[in-house]
Amino acid sequence: MTVLVLAASLLVGVALGVLGGGGSILTVPILVHLAGLGPKEAIATSLFVVGVTSLAALVPHARARRVRWRTGLLFGAFSMVGAYGGGRLAEYVPATALVVAFALMTLATAAAMLRAPRTARAPGPAGGGPSVRRVAGEGVLVGVVTGLVGSGGGFLVVPALALLGGLPMGVAAGTSLLVIAMNSFAGLAGHLSGVTLDLGLALTVTAAAVLGGLAGARAAARVPRAALRRAFGWFVAAMGSFVLVGELDPAVRTHPATWAVLGAAGLAAVAGAIARRARGRTETAHE
Repeated sequence: MTVLVLAASLLVGVALGVLGGGGSILTVPILVHLAGLGPKEAIATSLFVVGVTSLAALVPHARARRVRWRTGLLFGAFSMVGAYGGGRLAEYVPATALVVAFALMTLATAAAMLRAPRTARAPGPAGGGPSVRRVAGEGVLVGVVTGLVGSGGGFLVVPALALLGGLPMGVAAGTSLLVIAMNSFAGLAGHLSGVTLDLGLALTVTAAAVLGGLAGARAAARVPRAALRRAFGWFVAAMGSFVLVGELDPAVRTHPATWAVLGAAGLAAVAGAIARRARGRTETAHE
């Protein structure tokens, strides 16, 4: 266990505490590239780490009244079904396919973080909340992704809670920690049929992540969320690209066309981000 692993684990906790997501996006590469675990063991261990860390980070959010328990428990109950199924399904999926799926989910997460957050939708009239059918569908989908690749829970849950339940982003981030914990433990239960955890490593990484999660949750009200989301989004995009390129055949990885495509995609992403910021400033000036 190196100091680098512990420092990175602290960052996992900070991401969860501040943003209500991002834990597994960081945890899986840390466990694979720094701790030397195989992909399936890393995914299962990440679910344990993120589940415990989410519960710890949930406490400060709950004390600050940034958790909607009924909405979180309802969404989480349906997500747990999908997460357990995704965890069982992972046993039959090749490790390389899981890593590629993880990398693609990482890039999708980065794109979602770099977009301007959409405004939460107001609850329906007469106190009517989202339909159970819609909550069930999105909850199961989020759960399957979380259980299968150990990633994507938080940054799928936060916008889903904001749009389905009309929760403000800060409350959606706090409530998402409850859902992430439920998803993580359900997904872990599915993985344990085919994977054995290194409990010493899991507990050590979890302890560091919990410390970061508690600090992040307390700082959530003071950190400029827009700037943090952008910085974290670019970091996640770079990491996802690194993981994805690492899985390519060496001949493909070293071919100039591969790097030309990646470079063009990077330039397009930067240009899109600049255009969105300029458009946002223009809209603000017109208000």
